[in-house]
Amino acid sequence: MYEFIKSSKIILLFVSLSFIATIPFGCETEKQNPNYQAEAANPEFIHRSMQALSEVIKYDLFAPMIASRIYTYSHIAAYEAANAQLPNYQSLKGQINGLQNLPSVDKDKTYCLTLSAVCAYLKVGRKLIFSEDSLDNFRKNILADFKKIGIPRDVYERSIAFGDSVGGSIIAWSSKDNYAQTRSKSKYTVTPSNLTRWRPTSPDYGDALEPHWCELRTLVMDSAAQIKPIPAIKYDSAKSSAFYKMALETYNLVKTNAPDKTETAWYWDDNPAATFNTGHVNVTRKKISPAGHWLWITMYNARQNKKDVYESIDSYLRVALAQFDGFIACWDEKYRSEVIRPESYIAKFIDPNWLPIIITPPFPEYTSGHSVISGASSTILTHLFGENVAFTDSTEVQFGLEARHYNSFKEAGEQAAMSRIYAGIHYRPACAEGFKQGVAVGNLIIQKIRTKK
Repeated sequence: MYEFIKSSKIILLFVSLSFIATIPFGCETEKQNPNYQAEAANPEFIHRSMQALSEVIKYDLFAPMIASRIYTYSHIAAYEAANAQLPNYQSLKGQINGLQNLPSVDKDKTYCLTLSAVCAYLKVGRKLIFSEDSLDNFRKNILADFKKIGIPRDVYERSIAFGDSVGGSIIAWSSKDNYAQTRSKSKYTVTPSNLTRWRPTSPDYGDALEPHWCELRTLVMDSAAQIKPIPAIKYDSAKSSAFYKMALETYNLVKTNAPDKTETAWYWDDNPAATFNTGHVNVTRKKISPAGHWLWITMYNARQNKKDVYESIDSYLRVALAQFDGFIACWDEKYRSEVIRPESYIAKFIDPNWLPIIITPPFPEYTSGHSVISGASSTILTHLFGENVAFTDSTEVQFGLEARHYNSFKEAGEQAAMSRIYAGIHYRPACAEGFKQGVAVGNLIIQKIRTKK
């Protein structure tokens, strides 16, 4: 009888173990969704990632050109991870300066490429910002949302690993763009007695920003000087001179204080760290950068035109590339021409009590950086979405301003450029020629970069 009971227990134990072996690892029942690829290929995953990175960039107070660098390397990483198994897309290797030796997928295994793209994007973004915890929390939450879709565990883990691997490769490549070396280079020197060159302006009278930015490795341009504007108007204090007349135009536009022009100046302000003096307290207002503003416009139009996740990533990539090289081309000219700002010139020769509407940025005047970025971005978006595509820009609503409607990207870009004259921080030639310079950069990206086979 004892032997029978003992044998029965052994048989029962064997049956129990056999049943347990059929339960997924970790004693969890995971729902695997047969349509997980379609559900994961939701462009909102990449749109949300861009918004999250923008919030951190804004919080960390990165200067406009540094913000552009963060966005661009992150979008390159997302693109390279996303297209790894797509027959219609090709890598940027060999198209962008110095980009080689990226990881590849195992062709015999399945990946969720949207998940890989998001991981690559966030890995690069995290490396280049300060507030890592914010992006870590976002990553944790968005990965949980991917997991809820029902992606098979092996695909889920493999996709994350691949995205992180691509991100690591882009980080290594980005570290060779000469950015780190420019951190320790000499400051721009100002000679107080030389009234013809740029000098610091109120309220902070800060040092010239990023005088060595043009020394960064370009991405598509062959050099920083490949796309030059026409030479700046020569400094002259005579009332009959072209320089005096263009300064007088800026002075009068601000003095007139037309509501529509003032509102436009504030709408396109896009100063990431504007400082205001309130009594004895300095207050810094954090806003989105020019590059960020145009990437948000890209997001709105990708949504409006129902672009899929791969088309959305492609759109962000192209706009970011144009912005990156646009800043380098612009900064190359700024520190070559060293044009004095309206605030300094007007105070000396026209009206000592005059001030611009928005704060003058701390770098030379010609060409206008926002005009270059707007020319480059609007050219890319016109190429992607069409000539006369009407859209509403809600980017500034988060800063208490009303959304604006435009009939085309060119209309928005030209308004952004003109806003700098209305604001009193530029002369007309810097905006007009800066916009043309940006258009030329955008057209170069369109000509040189091939994402689709």
